[in-house]
Amino acid sequence: MDMNQYLEVFIEESKEHLQTCSEQLLVLEKNPEDLSIVNEIFRSAHTLKGMSATMGYEDLANLTHKMENVLDAILNSQIVLSPELFDVIFLAVDDLEAMVMSIAEGGDGKRNVMGVVHQLEMIEKGESPVSSTIAEVAAASAVLEKEEMTVVEYDEFEWTVLQQSKDQGFNSFEISIGLREDCLLKAARVFMVFEVLEKSCEVIKSHPPVELLEEEQFDQRFTITVVTRESSDEIKNKIMKVSEVNQVVVNALDLEHLRYAAHSKEDKVTEIPKQETNNAELPTVYDDKKKQAPVKTASSKTIRVNIERLDILMNLFEELVIDRGRLDQISSDLDNQELHETVERMSRITSDLQTIVLNMRMVPVETVFNRFPKMVRQLARDLNKKVNLEINGAETELDRTVIDEIGDPLVHLIRNAMDHGIETPEERLAKGKNEEGKILLKAYHSGNHVFIEIEDDGVGINKDRVLNKALANGILTKETAATLTDKQIYELIFASGFSTAETISDVSGRGVGLDVVKNTIESLGGSVTIDSKENEGSIFLIQLPLTLSIISVMLVAIQNEKYAIPLSSIIETAIIKKADIMNAHNQQVIDFRGKVLPLLFLKDIFEVPINQEEEESLSVVIVRKGDKLAGLVVDSFIGQLEIVLKSLGNYLTSAFAISGATILGDGQVALIIDCNTLIH
Repeated sequence: MDMNQYLEVFIEESKEHLQTCSEQLLVLEKNPEDLSIVNEIFRSAHTLKGMSATMGYEDLANLTHKMENVLDAILNSQIVLSPELFDVIFLAVDDLEAMVMSIAEGGDGKRNVMGVVHQLEMIEKGESPVSSTIAEVAAASAVLEKEEMTVVEYDEFEWTVLQQSKDQGFNSFEISIGLREDCLLKAARVFMVFEVLEKSCEVIKSHPPVELLEEEQFDQRFTITVVTRESSDEIKNKIMKVSEVNQVVVNALDLEHLRYAAHSKEDKVTEIPKQETNNAELPTVYDDKKKQAPVKTASSKTIRVNIERLDILMNLFEELVIDRGRLDQISSDLDNQELHETVERMSRITSDLQTIVLNMRMVPVETVFNRFPKMVRQLARDLNKKVNLEINGAETELDRTVIDEIGDPLVHLIRNAMDHGIETPEERLAKGKNEEGKILLKAYHSGNHVFIEIEDDGVGINKDRVLNKALANGILTKETAATLTDKQIYELIFASGFSTAETISDVSGRGVGLDVVKNTIESLGGSVTIDSKENEGSIFLIQLPLTLSIISVMLVAIQNEKYAIPLSSIIETAIIKKADIMNAHNQQVIDFRGKVLPLLFLKDIFEVPINQEEEESLSVVIVRKGDKLAGLVVDSFIGQLEIVLKSLGNYLTSAFAISGATILGDGQVALIIDCNTLIH
């Protein structure tokens, strides 16, 4: 049976089961007496094990089996839950997630998990994992990875040969051989290694197989399994004499573990026996040890669609939007009532289609938020802090393109709150606070935007400390500092390289400031602001557009050229007289509703050729970037429309203040202005 057709479903369902394991482990840690939670984790692990074995991913199935054994012992009250035990299980889940990601990226799903397997076996035997901390488990795995031992699988016949050889007094070894990075004739070196071994050993297996080794289809390392009467040191010394071999690791085979691996393939499918009941549609779910209640299967009303297909659909629809604009233009030029009515109807239909296509690409922010509870738990243990993460609005949806980019900025902000915001339990108690800190992660819709808030009840931001650091770094002058509002002072922490930390921390970025966060969010057409109260906490508010593909813009004319300004940046439009323009600090400004508003003449910024004389009145588009406003001076307003945002590709990467382009209904190209770049 060809399993490739099921690979995509396997990957998605594996991710779902592992997410369930992570979420329920966090719940279990807070409610250790509730064994129903353990049962739910067990069911997800058991299903994952069966799926992995069926698909042929034995390493994945074997590690899940080890974790399943521990969960079963917890269910039977043979093991007492402890923070150290949770550490090991979380580490196992991390390894399983990495293996599934390897498969999703086209790999074989193999991973060195001997360290965590050893810990799980200790727990299963009733031994406490306290003596080997989570850091030591990771260190053990790192040592094993350094040796780069490949996990080799053996079938029943190979295991029988190895077992009979052992009975006859032979030694069985797995030999991992590494070639130098600059080795040019790898196949020749492999041949020489085989030639050396075959003089005193019987070669049982190689990984990769011999035909791939001959074709040099491997990196710098390969593994050979042999039976011999020689010792491991004798074999190692012989192989090391082969030119360009720089590392040899010889390990004796544990045939008892191999026996389990060889026979574990029998555990690929759990048979569901027929149920003696009239409810034929209610199958009984069984596992290896206990019978569960009947589960009613609901008919599926959803299908899984590869995101690449949605991307293709989106591109086709974008072309349709361009053609719709062209038809609108033709219809307005021709005096034909039937054509006009047909185009109007097509416009309504494509508008509905646009809504459907965009909604299909919408993904709940839950897909990003899901990673944070486990991350916060581990950081709290690393920092010796007590932190409760509360998540609201995880069902809020964003376009997939925005979802892909927003993860890293959120990770940085949460790690920053954990490291710099939340105090230690002792410090919080001394301030009269609850010893457990709180971080609130909240998402919600408002208009055509999604807002994400990260709020903590920690130390807040010390204004004087931020100002002194900014002055010391030359970010602003004393004169400017005296005019800043509290919010403007807080936003100084977004300056490049700015950090108030006394020591560099591994947690919040090793001295990398929050400027990376701000730049990423602004590149998505969003903004980020801060509010804070000292000793009460801070709130970071992120504003993001719902989608980046089709946007609403104000089309403007600058001489004979057309430009598009995103409506998300526009406050309003205005007509001003030249006489109202003033000069301040070598900048032309106007008084706009009691505020000094700088004017930016786009014809000068974009060096537009002048073909027409200027009039006494100027058309101005008032735009915003956070709390900052500016007036963009144009020649005329054309109108509002929806456009398809097209990348400029690699040809115009250095174009200042231009984020892309679009094709208008008359076939002209209009450049899209990046207001965030223009406002300083």
